[in-house]
Amino acid sequence: MTEKEISIGTLARRTGLAVSAIRYYETLGLVRPGRNAGGQRRFRRSDIRRLSFVTIAQRLGFPLARISELLAGLPDGRAPTQRDWARMSQTFRADLDARIAELERLRDQLDGCIGCGCLSLKRCALHNPGDRARAKGPGPRYLLGDRAEG
Repeated sequence: MTEKEISIGTLARRTGLAVSAIRYYETLGLVRPGRNAGGQRRFRRSDIRRLSFVTIAQRLGFPLARISELLAGLPDGRAPTQRDWARMSQTFRADLDARIAELERLRDQLDGCIGCGCLSLKRCALHNPGDRARAKGPGPRYLLGDRAEG
């Protein structure tokens, strides 16, 4: 094992992740360890940062598929540079800004909804007479930003 390589146990201790989680992330391609002569996984030290990013992104609610897309833009075979992370950060920031805007809109709509007691069904974002919102997709379509027709 070279100085730049670490074992899965070391990676688990450094990231706070379970070994099983690291193996799962490997199956998704989020990390790509090499193998030593005995077949043991050997990770790059830069994988500590990659998996730390995965942890934070998941806490922010990003699905693993999106996290994988973002990490795909980072170099394989070398540690990401500050420029690499900055480029990815811009994409991540745009996603966060959109998510924040959606959360603010939902919060503002729920303020009225929670306090209304459904006395004003014509303005209620949850009211769905005849299940018309079904045609727009699953979930609370009007709270998600769809408009009721007519």
